[in-house]
Amino acid sequence: MKGTKSRYNVLVVEDNLGDYVLIADYLEDTNIIKKLFKAEDFKNAKQILSEPENEIDIILLDLSLPDKDGEPLLKAVHLLSQNKPIIILTGYPDADFAIKSLALGASDYLLKDVLNSTVLHKSILYNIERNKILVNLRKSEQRYSDLFHFSPLPMWVFDQETLKFLDVNDAAIQHYGYSYEEFLEMDITQIRPKEDMPALNRSRKMERKPHENIFHGEFTHLKKNGERITVEIRSNSFEYKGKKAQIILVNDVTERNRHIEAVEKQNEILKDIAWTQSHVVRAPLARLMGLVSVLRDGKIEENQKENFYEHIQKSAEELDVIIKGVVDMSQQIEINKGEE
Repeated sequence: MKGTKSRYNVLVVEDNLGDYVLIADYLEDTNIIKKLFKAEDFKNAKQILSEPENEIDIILLDLSLPDKDGEPLLKAVHLLSQNKPIIILTGYPDADFAIKSLALGASDYLLKDVLNSTVLHKSILYNIERNKILVNLRKSEQRYSDLFHFSPLPMWVFDQETLKFLDVNDAAIQHYGYSYEEFLEMDITQIRPKEDMPALNRSRKMERKPHENIFHGEFTHLKKNGERITVEIRSNSFEYKGKKAQIILVNDVTERNRHIEAVEKQNEILKDIAWTQSHVVRAPLARLMGLVSVLRDGKIEENQKENFYEHIQKSAEELDVIIKGVVDMSQQIEINKGEE
């Protein structure tokens, strides 16, 4: 057998001494064994698998043991295997059980009658490498699942055909007030006001390419308590459990928009104040300056002074009204700040 750099800890669970010796000889020929463990019954196999320092890489399992056999044995060993590959070795060709055993967690199903070192070598390497890929795939799926469920922004997945929610994250549950089960009984139209249905239908008709991120703009959504919120929507199309689906990322911009609206109102008030100062104030002020200048230069008759004083008084009162108006508008800005 051609040598290989990798060596593995192999557990052979076999109660028949003759079969075990034959399997051990085949394994020795494979030249891939770092340490060989032997278990004659389930109790012994459980003990070996429960000791972390043994670091078992693969299990060769005979399904007829003195203390457990068949499907219950396979299920029990699978629970103890910590996702390590299990190769069933049996002397009984049963196609139905062979298929079922793969569904129950077995990685391969080999007949002892056709077993040899080459078959065993290929099966061990194939199943160990395939198991590494599966483990990495599960970890990757778990990472994506964590990113989805632990996202601080509401996210959900919905069926493109039925519009039913297929999955929602914790942030969506907390933000919208529906439980996970309630969400899965609903479709996406139930969080939209009726007047938004045309916009939703237009958005659904947008051409989508798989895994293309699309920004849809702002929409109105409804919480369970009836509160309306303004949200920005981003989506991406993908296949979810065999269905054409979209994943949605929601950003609630209700408070942001209110803040922008308040700032715009304040800007309008500031513009009015500036206009008042530059135009309205100038007229009475110019009159006052002109009247005072005439009085100071002594260019009027004594009998005209009373009339001048009245004009000065009137201009001063007009200026006072304008200044009070400016103060009122300034106080309105402070009130608006307090409402934010």
